[in-house]
Amino acid sequence: MAARILVAEDDLKQAELIRRYLERDGHSTVVVHDGRAAIEEARRRAPDLLVLDVMMPKVDGLDVTRVLRADGNIPIIMLTARSTEDDLLLGLDLGADDYLTKPYNPRELVARVRTVLRRAGTADAAKVYQVGELVIDPIRHEVSLGGRLIEVTPAEFKILACLAASPGRAFTRQQLLEHAFGFEHYVFDRTIDVHVMNLRKKLEAAPARPTYLLTVYGVGYKLTDAIAGKARADAP
Repeated sequence: MAARILVAEDDLKQAELIRRYLERDGHSTVVVHDGRAAIEEARRRAPDLLVLDVMMPKVDGLDVTRVLRADGNIPIIMLTARSTEDDLLLGLDLGADDYLTKPYNPRELVARVRTVLRRAGTADAAKVYQVGELVIDPIRHEVSLGGRLIEVTPAEFKILACLAASPGRAFTRQQLLEHAFGFEHYVFDRTIDVHVMNLRKKLEAAPARPTYLLTVYGVGYKLTDAIAGKARADAP
């Protein structure tokens, strides 16, 4: 199963070793050496899998995982010199699909990559979030309402997909900022209000009295769960 793999590893020799083993196994590989570059490259090229060192400059691997998990479901295998149970659990809780502690055998990493890719190709499948007539499809990157496609910007889609993944959960503006924009420091809380206002114009019959995108006063926003919100399998 050949795949496009992003390797984020600040140790140049280790990164080159990983690249050689993955390419020998038939994968195309891009290597970066810090966390910010990993986020930018993952957003630019949408790799099939990320091999991610935890201890990296600029943005560490745990924060990279937080940001990319908010963006979507890219499979992530974490690499770390840390080996305590708490560290392992934290990485998995953040959404890592697998975890290897250093030192490790590169052949074991290649085997883990194969396993995670197989799992992603089946279980990752076509999750579609639906609340009433509102449908958010992260795989196709589409939003529809009552069967009609709604044109949204990339940032609006990220915000909506974040909310749709957990209907009824209140997200702060800061959480939504991180989901939509990552660590771009020049984006302000007010930006989320503007995007939500625009989404309401596109989705709500009466934007001033929203039924889908609700304000949680003193907190932020949530997607209603009054109409059963759920993830469903795509129709064949």
